[in-house]
Amino acid sequence: QLHLEESGGGSVQAGGSLRLSCAASGYSWNSMAWFRQAPGKQREGVAIIYTNSGDTRYADSVKGRFTISQDNAQNTVYLQMNSLKPEDTAMYYCAADRTRFYSGVPPPSWFRYWGQGTQVTVSS
Repeated sequence: QLHLEESGGGSVQAGGSLRLSCAASGYSWNSMAWFRQAPGKQREGVAIIYTNSGDTRYADSVKGRFTISQDNAQNTVYLQMNSLKPEDTAMYYCAADRTRFYSGVPPPSWFRYWGQGTQVTVSS
C-alpha cells in the first residue's frame, strides 16, 4: 500500500500563489501526479513528475504558471501554483503508482493510490 497525504490548500485572490505538498510512504512508485476536480466536472490531470528521470508534463491550462517538483529525500512532491485564476478553484488530489511513460498527464485510471484531497479556492 502507498499512503499519500496532501497539504497546502487554501483560499487566495486571483494572481496569488499557493504551494501544495504530497507526502508519500509505503509502496514504491515511479510517477506522481496532481489532479483536480471542480464541482460538476470530471477529474482532470494537472501535472506529473517521473521520479527517476525528473521528467515533467503539464496540462495546457497550467503551463507556465504551475511547477511540479520533488524532494526524494523527503518522499514529497510539490505543486507550486502561481498566477492563480478563479478557474483553478477545485479539490486537488495527488496520485502515485508505477506507470509507464505518457506523453502528457495520464488519465486518473492509471493511478491506484490517491490522497484525500486539498481544497484550493481562488477568488476574483
